[in-house]
Amino acid sequence: MNLDRLTEMAVFAAVVDEGSFTGAARALDQSKAVVSKRVASLENALGLRLLNRSTRRLSMTEAGEALYARCRTILDEAEQAEATLRPLAEAPRGLLRLDVPASFGARQIAPLLPAFMHRYPEISIDLTLNDQMINLVESAIDLAIRIGELDDSSLVSRRLAPSRRYLCASPDYLRRRTLPEDPRDLRDHHCLLYRYQASGERWKFRNAKGERRQVTVSGRLRANHGEALLQACEAGLGIGLLPSFMAGTALRQGRLLPILCDWQDEADTAVHAVYPAARNLSPKVRVFIDFLAARFGGRPFWEEGLP
Repeated sequence: MNLDRLTEMAVFAAVVDEGSFTGAARALDQSKAVVSKRVASLENALGLRLLNRSTRRLSMTEAGEALYARCRTILDEAEQAEATLRPLAEAPRGLLRLDVPASFGARQIAPLLPAFMHRYPEISIDLTLNDQMINLVESAIDLAIRIGELDDSSLVSRRLAPSRRYLCASPDYLRRRTLPEDPRDLRDHHCLLYRYQASGERWKFRNAKGERRQVTVSGRLRANHGEALLQACEAGLGIGLLPSFMAGTALRQGRLLPILCDWQDEADTAVHAVYPAARNLSPKVRVFIDFLAARFGGRPFWEEGLP
């Protein structure tokens, strides 16, 4: 089948959709004479009348109804194919507004930005490091990184990596205090508290046997920034429940020691890329998510060498 025949079929479908040659001409930005000529050419090629023409109304013949159904399927598939490929043809460009948790952003996102921006020179970035949850739509944020459980159904999310939390303390602290043997022993220790932790002062754990513990902890230091808690933990001020992306280096180097290794933080935390569902996934957002997924996929690099 040649391209002219496909064009004639598209014109015929437009006549049916619009209900007249005049309406089809307007929709296709062509003259009525051209539209009429293309439909007539299609009928001559098929040897069938497709439309019943009268001064009052336009209707399809039986052959026209059969052909229209097939034409509509072909045109719909062509439109879907075009919609699928269109984003791939668009070069990622423009301002990308990011909202990222402070510690994770400084440690894991910021070091990757030079490579990303070299790869996509037409993208500029406005990066906000912020541990508070904000409304992405109201703040005009294109993409946010969220760590932990997601509860906002208006956001589209993609899981990028696991994010485990470790109970840990400095060697100095453990020399001065009795080593906890059960999560319940944490009630007798100074614990370092993160202000935005969803569970607050209730830390929850489970072990391989399926046993669970929920412990209400307390301590002399509460902070809204993870780095402050990490420094306090390394300085021997107390026991921290710290994410691997932040405490990994200190654990590998022995500045911090993991404790209660038979017990795991019960929260199934992970690193997610999220964006408003009301927005289409623009090329600049898509390539940034793919870039992070390639760097963080599987077991992320910040957990290498950890138990």
